Amino acid sequence: MASEDLIERLVSKGQVATQYVDFDGNPSNDIRYNPNGSFNAIEGITSPDGRVLGKMGHSERIGKNVGINIPGNKNQKLFEAGVGYFK
Repeated sequence: MASEDLIERLVSKGQVATQYVDFDGNPSNDIRYNPNGSFNAIEGITSPDGRVLGKMGHSERIGKNVGINIPGNKNQKLFEAGVGYFK
């Protein structure tokens, strides 16, 4: 189980990269928006220097009939966005 101190440290250092949110953009532990029940609705974190991203959601798992039990657009274009950021 994650400790509150660890969560607070990640948040204070800006290492929480992504969270599961509801349609209003609020972090949510509701299973409709947070399919794995992660602490503080955290989906992804970065290394302290921001160069490594770890995610729970599988950005590469897109396509017809992949993850059909989870609604919404699963194509996050994560790598395309990263390349665009560094151009």
